[in-house]
Amino acid sequence: MIVQQVLLLAAVGLFAGVMGAILGIGGGMIITPVLTIMMGIDIKYAIGASIIAVIATSSGATIAYIKDDLLNLRVAMFLEIATTVGAISGALLTGVVPHGVLYVFFGLLLLYSSTNMIRKLRGTADERYQPVTPDKWSEKLNLNGSYRDIIAHQNVDYQVRNVPGGFAMMFGAGIASGLLGIGSGAFKVIAMDTIMKMPLKPSSATSNLMMGVTAAASATVYFFNGSIQPQIAAPLAIGILLGATVGTRIMQHLPSRVIRMIFIPILLYMGVQMALKGFGVIH
Repeated sequence: MIVQQVLLLAAVGLFAGVMGAILGIGGGMIITPVLTIMMGIDIKYAIGASIIAVIATSSGATIAYIKDDLLNLRVAMFLEIATTVGAISGALLTGVVPHGVLYVFFGLLLLYSSTNMIRKLRGTADERYQPVTPDKWSEKLNLNGSYRDIIAHQNVDYQVRNVPGGFAMMFGAGIASGLLGIGSGAFKVIAMDTIMKMPLKPSSATSNLMMGVTAAASATVYFFNGSIQPQIAAPLAIGILLGATVGTRIMQHLPSRVIRMIFIPILLYMGVQMALKGFGVIH
């Protein structure tokens, strides 16, 4: 029985690692329901394992993305300032701001962002990057970058715009993380892809790095309150590291359009879940 559980946890981690590396989101939305509903594990330990899952996904994917020169380190470190300050602010506001209002707000924000991605899908079948005019902040901070598009067999130079908007989005996502205890991987991708107009692949790769930094900051708290159980987290982490390595290779060969088609249902699901939770329909 113990061997079967270890193998199942490793398999769940493998799948979560692949999806997390491709989409730039944490594996919590995959891991937590599986652990609680399918395996009957207490939600407290499921959340602790989810934190380890995010760190493992980030570690496995970031190594490959750095090697392939796909992520934007300057954008990651700049936006991480907003996320960290937001998370601290959110923790300080606990008990002041009604959680229901925040759940509804961020749920609607995710639904709105999914409609933007749908419009991009309907607008063109060609997902090649369309250059934009960088703003003064991206020029001053040297946030513009380039990456190798394996499918098109060419280097793609891209520009970053609306840096204050992306920073504000990440500050809000940090507040949500601190107040509600939710992952902000989806918000990171939205901030870069939708607001700052970065290509989807560098957005996903950069989000993977940022998620690990954010999760590592909170992992200590979960460790000392006993939420992280090694017998649960260890098999998951092994599967996730393997999955993230595989996912980075798959993502490079997927058209951005396909990644967007996978990402949209996840945004819709997360948005509906958060809105319903805010209205008290689900708990």
